Amino acid sequence: MTVSVKLPAEFKNIYVNIFKLNPEESTIKLVINELHKRLAEYNLMDKMLQGRYKMDFDEFKDKRVVEKLGYSFNVEEDYCDWELSSDGIKTITAELRKLGKYS
Repeated sequence: MTVSVKLPAEFKNIYVNIFKLNPEESTIKLVINELHKRLAEYNLMDKMLQGRYKMDFDEFKDKRVVEKLGYSFNVEEDYCDWELSSDGIKTITAELRKLGKYS
């Protein structure tokens, strides 16, 4: 399925003069690069939290760390951030797999 998007004329010049690609190829590249950027951010969050708690997210949930640490705001916030990053890693990895033929 092809998607058509109207962009201001200035963007065509950027695609051609800076990216040296046509608008379709440039858009594909921009989307893939953005997915890689977000994946890197999620991986960084995951690594930071693994270092902080000396375990992975599944173990953190299984050991009920939030409960054991008295439902403190910081630990609950870490849980939410970790859950978001864990889900983001899975989702973006799956999307990048689907887009592999464009890389």
